[in-house]
Amino acid sequence: MNQPKPTRGFYGWWVVLATFLNLFFAVGIVFYGLPVFYPSLVDSLHFSRSQVTQGSFLGFVIVAPAFGFLGALIDRIGARRVLRFGILLVGLPLLLMGWMTRLSEYYVLCILEVVGYVLAGPIPNQVLVSNWFRAKRGRAMGYAYLGLGLGGVAAPILAANLIGWVGWRRAFAIMGALILVVLLPVAQWVTRSAPEEMGLVPDGVGSALTPGGSGQKSSQGLGSAVRTANFWLILTGSALTIGAIGTVIQQFVLFLRDVGYTTVQATHVSSGLLFAGLAGRVAVGYFADRYNKKNVMALFYLVLAAAIPLLFLARQPAALWAFALVFGFAMGADYMLIPLVTAECFGLTALGKLLGLIIMADSLAQWFGPMLAGKIFEATHSYDLAWNIITAAGILGAAAIYAVSPQRGPERAS
Repeated sequence: MNQPKPTRGFYGWWVVLATFLNLFFAVGIVFYGLPVFYPSLVDSLHFSRSQVTQGSFLGFVIVAPAFGFLGALIDRIGARRVLRFGILLVGLPLLLMGWMTRLSEYYVLCILEVVGYVLAGPIPNQVLVSNWFRAKRGRAMGYAYLGLGLGGVAAPILAANLIGWVGWRRAFAIMGALILVVLLPVAQWVTRSAPEEMGLVPDGVGSALTPGGSGQKSSQGLGSAVRTANFWLILTGSALTIGAIGTVIQQFVLFLRDVGYTTVQATHVSSGLLFAGLAGRVAVGYFADRYNKKNVMALFYLVLAAAIPLLFLARQPAALWAFALVFGFAMGADYMLIPLVTAECFGLTALGKLLGLIIMADSLAQWFGPMLAGKIFEATHSYDLAWNIITAAGILGAAAIYAVSPQRGPERAS
């Protein structure tokens, strides 16, 4: 059998650029830009705080059973085909939100948006990078996830300015059209699902790496992997922490308005938080290639949780900005290390399926947290209880990730 030939100008970095753009637009702008529209939806359409976040949570509840199928679909037909369809379902519903008038229409569009997010978001992009890189996987994933961070920095500013210039309806339409115009050509002409499609090998050098990557144990199948303690620790730890992150991000602008900041001031702090996340993503990628990946992940999750109590002092600008910088930096480890630790524990054979299950739990938590916080606010007129809950969730999440043991055999979870 002919071995694939390595190449000097490794095409995998073009795939990283494609994933960078996917995460910038399909995740960064949608996930971090949408909360800027919430005050307009509350004021103009008279939606409640829990309703504006409930739409996406409802979408994830409906779509959740398909997450496992998505992993199998990616493993079977490749991430590129999945991405092309997902991009359509990210851009079109966002565009159509500019014409909605009723809560039911908002929920339907949110459900479609969630389907697009699932098909064009973290799961296929994580699989892409994992397929193209082994030794440099942490660095490559860090560069790709800079797209999510930069999208998060740009989204609040872009959304706020568009709303100020043309109103929230046209702002929705412009953002949806922008996603379609940029990402569809990238998916068609740049993205490739695996190096083997081009006669290449991971990292662009060598050909004798095992399927699980250099230095990894043999890959495990889905059935074997889900019976291990490691799988459930990764799922639980990441879901608790991603839920805490989602709660802060989705309620942040509304919370800051309550404590006396204007929407523009709130979006500046939100962008500062996400800008700090850029440095965090670079640091995480650097440390992940040099130190124990699960320990790096646990440390960043713990720092993130420790920053949340600073929100109780948010009326003081110094405390607010301290929170934004520390929380934002630690948030650099959010989704980025999940595929690295999962691949290190189980290899690549069933990575798409495993990430489908893990990201399903993470995504449900990511939207359940904000909805719960909205209901807590409506009942108590305060976010204090919500901040206490997510602080505890973040600490427990860090502890669960620290308990992961990549060398552990496929014993059943106790």
